[in-house]
Amino acid sequence: MAVSKEHDGALPAGALIGYARVSTDKQDLAVQRGALEAMGVPEELIYVDHGLTGRNRDRPGLEAALKACRPGDTLVVTKLDRLARSIRDASAIADELQAKKVKLSLGGSVHDPADPLGRMVFSMMAVFAEFEADLARMRTREGMQAAKAKGRLRGRQPKLKPSTEKTLVQMWHAGSHTQKELADTFGVSRTTVIRAVARAGDH
Repeated sequence: MAVSKEHDGALPAGALIGYARVSTDKQDLAVQRGALEAMGVPEELIYVDHGLTGRNRDRPGLEAALKACRPGDTLVVTKLDRLARSIRDASAIADELQAKKVKLSLGGSVHDPADPLGRMVFSMMAVFAEFEADLARMRTREGMQAAKAKGRLRGRQPKLKPSTEKTLVQMWHAGSHTQKELADTFGVSRTTVIRAVARAGDH
């Protein structure tokens, strides 16, 4: 496969296999797809994972991309953190590609595992990717703690108002309705009915 002229031969000959990932369903893959196509990756050879974190090694899109790679091919990602968010996974994937004689391109720059400087840069990138992931999780925890302290997080709210739940429980104890009939009457699941009755029994 010919290499895109924009890269002046920076990417080696062979198939270019692209991989893109976003962590949440609300994020868009368009930017990564566009960047991969600009680096010469055919649209049909771009594998994606939508809504999966880089710390999750079990990713269908990544596994498909790795499986598609053949000796002489190049796996292309826009940034290392799209491929992995931990030092261990980044190293494991790089070793797997090297064993298959597949090159790894990070944003158009081919990683050379035989180059000491290249290995150092790769390791530093992996460290920063893991650090950023840890930092994001810490900020999320801090945000949840702050919201909880302000009373914004109150846990799962009851599906029935107290007065409505009381009526449901009374009807259940009257013995004239089944759980399914009560669920249909109040527009809730049978599980909600069971929990309401159980809560009443705890009082």
